[in-house]
Amino acid sequence: MPLDTILQEQDTAGLKSSYPSFFILIALIGGLAIFSSTLSKTPVLPLFALALHATPSEIGWIVMASTLPGILISFPAGALSDFLGRRRLLLAALLVFATAPFLYLIVSNAWQLMAVRFYHGFATAIFGTVASAAIAARYTTDRAAKLSTYSSITIVGRSIAPFLGGFLISLASFHAVYIACAISGVLALAAGLLLRDAAPTAAAKLEMPHFWVSLTTVLRDRRIMLVSMVEAAQYLVFGAIETFLALFAASLGMPAWQIGVMLGVQLVSIVFAKPLMGKVSDRVGRKQVIIPGLLIGAASIVLLPHAPSFIGLTVLSLAFGLGFATVTSSTAALVADLTQDNRYGSSMGVLRTVMDVGQSIGPVLTGWMVGYAGYGSAFTLLAAILLLAALLLGLSLKRS
Repeated sequence: MPLDTILQEQDTAGLKSSYPSFFILIALIGGLAIFSSTLSKTPVLPLFALALHATPSEIGWIVMASTLPGILISFPAGALSDFLGRRRLLLAALLVFATAPFLYLIVSNAWQLMAVRFYHGFATAIFGTVASAAIAARYTTDRAAKLSTYSSITIVGRSIAPFLGGFLISLASFHAVYIACAISGVLALAAGLLLRDAAPTAAAKLEMPHFWVSLTTVLRDRRIMLVSMVEAAQYLVFGAIETFLALFAASLGMPAWQIGVMLGVQLVSIVFAKPLMGKVSDRVGRKQVIIPGLLIGAASIVLLPHAPSFIGLTVLSLAFGLGFATVTSSTAALVADLTQDNRYGSSMGVLRTVMDVGQSIGPVLTGWMVGYAGYGSAFTLLAAILLLAALLLGLSLKRS
C-alpha cells in the first residue's frame, strides 16, 4: 500500500503515532498564522498609517498592497506545491509570517509600510492556497467537513485579533501589537517544522505533467472555473457587506456597540455553521448545499433596506452569515472533487486567485453604487450577483 494512502488512513482513523495528527497540526498552524496576519492589520494598520501622516489615498494603497500577492502568486504557488511538495511551500509562507512583523518595527513612512504590507501579503497568499490543497488531497470522504472546520478555526483567530490589537494599542503602543504578531508568527513557523509530506507513489511520479501543462489544464477546466467564479461572487458580496452594512447601520443612527453586535453575530454564525454544512455537503452533495446558500444570501441582502432596526438588521446579518457559510463550506471541496491527476495545488490556486479578485472588486463596486444610487440599489445589485451565480451553477449542473 502506498505511503500516502497509509498516512491518510492513519489521520482519518485517528491512530496514534510519533507525529501529531496532520489535521490538528495544520489547524494549529493556520490558526496562529492567520491570527498573526489579522492582528497586523485590524485595527492597527489604518491607525498606524495615520500616525505616519499617510494621506487617505496612500492609506488606500497600503490596504490594497497586501491583497495584490494573492492575485499574483496564489495560482503559481499552488501549482508548484503539486511538484515540490506542500511542506516546502508552507514553510516558505510561514517564514514570511515569522519575519514580516519585525519589519513593521522599523517602518518610518507610508511607502515603507506599503512595501512591508506587500511582502506580508505573500504569506497569506501562499499559505491559504497550499494548506487547502494539502487538506483536500489528504481527505476524501470527509473533505468538505475538514476544509470547513479548518476555515472556522482560522476565522476564530481573525475574530480574536481585532480585540487584542485594540487593547494593545490602548494599553501600550503600535510596536506592542507587532511584537505580538511576531510571537504568533514564530510559533506558527516552529509548529510548521513538524509537518511532513506524504511521499508520492511511483505511478504519480511517472504521470506528473509539466508545470505549465498543469496550469493550463486547470484553467481550461470549465467546471473548476465556474465554481471559482461562484466563490468569487460570494466573496465579492461578503467584502461589500463587511464594509457597507456597518456604514448603512451608522447612517440610520445606530450606535457603534450595536453595529459591533450585528457584525459579530454574523461572524459567529459563520464559525459554527461552516463545519456543520461541510458535513451536510459530504452526505448530500455539493450542489445541493451551494445553491440554497446563494439564495439565502441573496434574500437576506435584498431585505436589508426594509428592516431599518437593530433587531431586523441583526437577524438579516445572521442569515447572510449562514448563507455565506453554506456556500463556502462546499466550493473548495467541489473544486477538489473536480480536480484530476492530483493537481490540487493548481486548482486551489485558481480558486484563491479568482476569489481574491472578487473580494477586491466588492467594496469598490458597492461604494460606487451607493454614491450613485443609494444603499437600496447597491444591496439589490449584490443580491442579483448571488442570484446570477446560483442560476449559472444550476444551469451548468443540468447539462453535466
